[in-house]
Amino acid sequence: MIQWKSIVEALLFAAGDEGLSVKQLMNVLEVEELIVKDIMEDLLQEYNKEERGIEIAEVAGVYQLTTKKEHAPYLKKLVETPGSQSLSQAALETLAIVAYKQPLTRVEIEEVRGVKTERPLQTLVSKALIKEVGRAEGTGRAILYGTTGDFLEYFGLNSIQDLPPLPEDGDENVQEEADLFFEKFSQTMEELK
Repeated sequence: MIQWKSIVEALLFAAGDEGLSVKQLMNVLEVEELIVKDIMEDLLQEYNKEERGIEIAEVAGVYQLTTKKEHAPYLKKLVETPGSQSLSQAALETLAIVAYKQPLTRVEIEEVRGVKTERPLQTLVSKALIKEVGRAEGTGRAILYGTTGDFLEYFGLNSIQDLPPLPEDGDENVQEEADLFFEKFSQTMEELK
């Protein structure tokens, strides 16, 4: 039973905000529903009786690892503290893609970057540089992301139209403007540290 609990813990951590249903756990572990429910019951009891900063919550039939509510003031301070973290290269790339191509979904961002973008998006949302601006049409109604007023303020822009145009092959003036923008972009990000 201990090995199963460890595996489920790892799976819940990897699943993040999306969490996992009993059915998903059954499929991954290749065990029956009763075994998954026993494992989850044991884990829930362990987390409830121990002094941990995280807990397992069941929300709408999905299990998630979450932080405990009593720690919310500290988590809020971490997110709001200026310079608590600088933006990673991945976050900077993601921010540039959102700024130029908004509104767009996580999948569309990943198509441009060629790699996963879940964490950079979370970072940018937590720093209020991007936000949900709607939902895409179609199956799943994916979240559409766009920049915020804070983004414009940080970069001294009146509107998103003030971004330098993307360079076309052979256009040196546009490239120069883009380089100046990205230089200011990098300086601003350094100041956010």
